[in-house]
Amino acid sequence: MALLLKGGRVVDAAAELDAVLDVLLVEGVIAGVGEELESAGAEVIDCAEKVILPGLADIHVHLREPGQEYKETIASGTRAAAHGGFTAVACMPNTKPICDSGSQVRFIVERAATAGAVRVYPIGAVTAGQSGEQLAEIGDMVAEGAVAFSDDGHGVQSAGMTRVAMDYIRRFDAPLIVHCEDESLAGDGVVNEGVVSTRMGLPGIPAAAEETMVARDIAIAELTGCRLHLAHLSTSRSVELVREAKARGLAVTCEVTPHHLFLDEDDLVTYDSNLKMNPPLRTAADREALVEGLLDGTVDCIATDHAPHAVHEKELEFELAPNGTTGLETALSLVNTHLVATGVLDWVAVTRLMCHGPRAAANLPEMRLEAGFPGDITIVDPEARVEVTPEWFESKSRNSAFLGKSLLGRASDVLVGGEWVVRKSKVVM
Repeated sequence: MALLLKGGRVVDAAAELDAVLDVLLVEGVIAGVGEELESAGAEVIDCAEKVILPGLADIHVHLREPGQEYKETIASGTRAAAHGGFTAVACMPNTKPICDSGSQVRFIVERAATAGAVRVYPIGAVTAGQSGEQLAEIGDMVAEGAVAFSDDGHGVQSAGMTRVAMDYIRRFDAPLIVHCEDESLAGDGVVNEGVVSTRMGLPGIPAAAEETMVARDIAIAELTGCRLHLAHLSTSRSVELVREAKARGLAVTCEVTPHHLFLDEDDLVTYDSNLKMNPPLRTAADREALVEGLLDGTVDCIATDHAPHAVHEKELEFELAPNGTTGLETALSLVNTHLVATGVLDWVAVTRLMCHGPRAAANLPEMRLEAGFPGDITIVDPEARVEVTPEWFESKSRNSAFLGKSLLGRASDVLVGGEWVVRKSKVVM
């Protein structure tokens, strides 16, 4: 089957493209990108006024399966990913049971093959049971398809255990993805420590809880030579530490989330538990530093940390509610609304931050809008309006930090391997 995408703005940083062009797909593979392409018998799709991007990737999602299917499943989570314009996701291992063995990785791979709307890449746990005490079955997980390793949600508290993990993971040329939080400093905190936490009467988490772990893990990465990826950075000093590490030539990458980019602690005045995060929303100055990191290349990618929770869990008091927000379905619209439409970023930068950067950081296969690459494509309508209501989501959970917002731009059509998974803004898988 042939498919011809006509007259869209084709943008891809890796392929050095930003022009009105056609894209031809044959048998699920890109056969050509150029002007006035023709193909007898091809289905022709008018992409005028649309932006055609290589398929977006999110390397920090929680699909909750196995063990917490009431919050999300591989099927519902990948439908949410497709709805948001993503063609690939990497899922964190803090499921029930923890994904810390080859058999657990194999379950995710096989389940995604039958139920997934987009490509799914498992991330394995660093330590058995994410206990921080003993290495998990790293080699077995690599053999079954794990692309990276993380104890996301806690982080390895022992520097010695972190060194052992980095020494071992380095042998597989895999990245260690770290949740940077010194739990002895974070204590029972639930919001950023400072004026706002005092005003709200809630225990705070100091910025130092993140920054000390960022500095520690960069130092251990320098010692071991392991690839290090720093998850959901939230403070200005964390960004500066990464900037300094990159200047020294270290193999360090990092991500930021839409909620840390577009919200800060001043948004917490309503005690809305959908805004309860870990790391917490920080200061406006921290938020501005994260944006600056996007602009100067310090930040490698935007990742959602998609963390679905059931309604009854998020309706608890702020201190008791679980951390996290859904993010797969709103990320692209938020980036367009706050960064592209305002002239802060262009679409070329979006492909760097939401396609190529995440893929490189997490060992995912490269995707380009070039002949020979799989037909994983995200088509964006940059002028479409999105009203973020509970009914709009494909995710099983509705705990979005952006409920009630009106956003600009959305994925109108999404192809995975040349097959439609979203058509005219509706998930068709």
